[in-house]
Parts: sequence; structure tokens; C-alpha cells
Amino acid sequence: MNKKLVLNFLVFADRVANGELQSELLPDIVDLGFSQVEIRREYFRNIQEEIPVIQKEAKRLHLTLFYSVPDEVYVDGQINPNLSQYLDEAKKMGVTHVKWNIGDFNGDLHEDELSTLLDYGIGISIENDQTQTSGTIKAITTFMKAINKTDLDLGYVYDLGNWRFVGEDEIEAAKRLKEYVRYIHVKDVRYEKQKPQATSLDHGEIDWRKALQMLPQEVPVAIEYPTTLNAEIIEAKKLLEEEF
Repeated sequence: MNKKLVLNFLVFADRVANGELQSELLPDIVDLGFSQVEIRREYFRNIQEEIPVIQKEAKRLHLTLFYSVPDEVYVDGQINPNLSQYLDEAKKMGVTHVKWNIGDFNGDLHEDELSTLLDYGIGISIENDQTQTSGTIKAITTFMKAINKTDLDLGYVYDLGNWRFVGEDEIEAAKRLKEYVRYIHVKDVRYEKQKPQATSLDHGEIDWRKALQMLPQEVPVAIEYPTTLNAEIIEAKKLLEEEF
């Protein structure tokens, strides 16, 4: 079992949409050969009821948990007041790492407030999302350079496929942002009517091997794209294992 690989719950988007709970799918993730999983906050139906079940199941199955939260660190230039709630949820689940988006960072980090969030003892990273506000090379560089001038231990998730959604190049992004990377999300991208669509590795246009070779080799790597086939998950897992 490759301990670097993570399975993001986006692969089970259809099953969740059809009523299955994330806690119910954790045994399937182990059966597919993964020991790390990324829970998605937007997939909860009743978060207060499901959190303790996930915590118990993850402990039983010896799973390491990551937590993807589709919210922003900055709202109108201020620290989002909901972030401590997300970290409380993460702590109750036994999560090791939380991911957010930057939001509308205006140059003021609000260091004291960020420091309080980091005091939870949970790893925190921001990701390049699919927006011009916080998903471009410039946006990530600006924020991470500001972070690196402080003692704040906050990292960056390089999302391989999202660059195509903001019209930027994933290889150039890897070259310029590699020093900040703590975690990687992988997907390929194909085009339908000139619009990017996430797809499985080797089924799109991204030279994902070249990008990954440029990035840190010791960080976790998550498979993150919707699929209806376990065979596609297993194929991606084998492809990544060949690289690492």
C-alpha cells in the first residue's frame, strides 16, 4: 500500500449524490488499497451526526484523514469567521490536514488570527482553485511570498488540473510554485466544446508526469476527479505508483 497516495471523495461524487454517506464508503477505500482519504465538507448530509461516525470508522480502518473545505480564508479582506468552526470539525474527526482557498487577499495577512488557527495543531494549506481571484499563479505566489516572510506554518496544495480552468499552464505553475507545495491533487483535463473537463489520468491533454517530476517527491498525492468506475481509480493508482 503506497502511503503517499490519498483518495479524494470526488471520485465517489455519483455514489454520494445517490444517497451513500462518506462514512459508509470508507471500507471501499481501504479495499481499493488506500490508507489516506480526503473528506469533502460539501458531501455531508448531517454533519453533526456523521463526524463521530467518520472518526470511529477511520480509527477502526487505520485511515489518515484530510479535509477539503470549499471556503475561503479571506472574505472582503478579513479572516473568514467560519474557519475556526471548520477546524473544530476537523479535530473531532481526527483530521491531519485542512485545505481552503485564499479568497480576496488584499495584502494584509492578519497574522495574529492566522496564528490562532494554526494553534489547533492541524496542517493548513491553500489551493489554486478555479477562479481568477485565487486560482492563478500570481495569486498563489503573492500569498505564499507573504506567508514565507512570517513564522506562519501554512502550506500550498498544487492542483494539477485547475490551471486549465483559469487559462494557465500547469508546467509553468509547477516551475514557479514548487517550493511552496505540501500536497498535490491530480486529475487530467480534456476539452468539450473548448471547455475544460476533469478526467482520469492519461485520458486528457496534461503531461502530468512532467509536472509531478518537477514537484516535491515526498508530499502526499491525491486522486481527485469524478468517476463511476473503480477500475479508473485502480488505473490511476497504478500509474502514480509507477511514478513514485
